[in-house]
Amino acid sequence: MTLDTADDYLEWPTPAGATIKVLRLCHPRARRLRLTVTSAGARITYPHGTHPAQVDAFLRKHGEWLERKLDELKLGASPPALAVGIATMIPLRGETTPLSWRDGDYPRVEQEGGRLVVTLPHAHRRALETARGLLRSFLEAGIRRDVSHWLARYSAELRMAPTGVRIRPLRSLWGSLDTRDRVTLDLALALAPAQVLRYVVVHELCHLRIRSHSPRYWALVESLLPDWRDQRDWLRHNGQAIKAELNRLVRTTP
Repeated sequence: MTLDTADDYLEWPTPAGATIKVLRLCHPRARRLRLTVTSAGARITYPHGTHPAQVDAFLRKHGEWLERKLDELKLGASPPALAVGIATMIPLRGETTPLSWRDGDYPRVEQEGGRLVVTLPHAHRRALETARGLLRSFLEAGIRRDVSHWLARYSAELRMAPTGVRIRPLRSLWGSLDTRDRVTLDLALALAPAQVLRYVVVHELCHLRIRSHSPRYWALVESLLPDWRDQRDWLRHNGQAIKAELNRLVRTTP
C-alpha cells in the first residue's frame, strides 16, 4: 500500500491486480479508525497521532469488505436509476445505507435499524413519482430536525437569527442567505454527514453578521466551528456525488 501525498490518498492493491484509492483524513474529533464507502469513493478517517502502520493494518484487515462495498456501488459508473421494488444503496447522513421496498396499506418511508424502507400499496399507480415525493419529504424532515437544534445554539451565540429556513435542491450552492435574512439549504446535505450540514448552517448564520468572506468572517466561523475546514474539504471531495445521488432519488433535474 502506498500513499499519494499530492491528494492524501492511500492506494490499496487488490488481489485481482487493480488499485483502489482511499481518501485518508485525520479528524481532530475522531476517537477510532473508521472506513466508509459512498458513491463518491472510499475514505478512512483516524484520530490525530495515529501511526501510519495502524492505518495500514486497519485497511488490510477490512480489505475484503472494502472491495465488496465498492463492487456493490459500482464506483466509476453512473448510479443505477431508482426503480420501485429494486433494492439499492444510498448515502444517508454520510453512511452507506440500504434502501429497500415493501408492500403496505399506505405510502411511507421509515428507518429500520441501518436501512431505509419505502412502503407502497401493491400495484400503486404512479408508484415511482410517489416514492420520490416520500423520499424528498423524509430527507427534508431530517435536515429540519438537525437544523432546529443548531439554530437555537448558534443564533444565541451570534445574537442574531434568520427570518426563515428553506430547504430545496440547489444546482451548485450548498446554502445561501438572502437580503431578507432567510437561509436556503441544499436538500443534498441530508446525504452528507451531520457535521457537514452543521458547517453549512454555521457558514450561512455567520453571514448575518458579516456578508463577505473576509478574514474577519472566517475568524467568526472558526470561533463557532473549529473543524470547519474538514467539513469544507468533505464537500469538495464528495459534493458532486451527493448532488447526483439526490437527483437519482428525487429527480431534481430532467
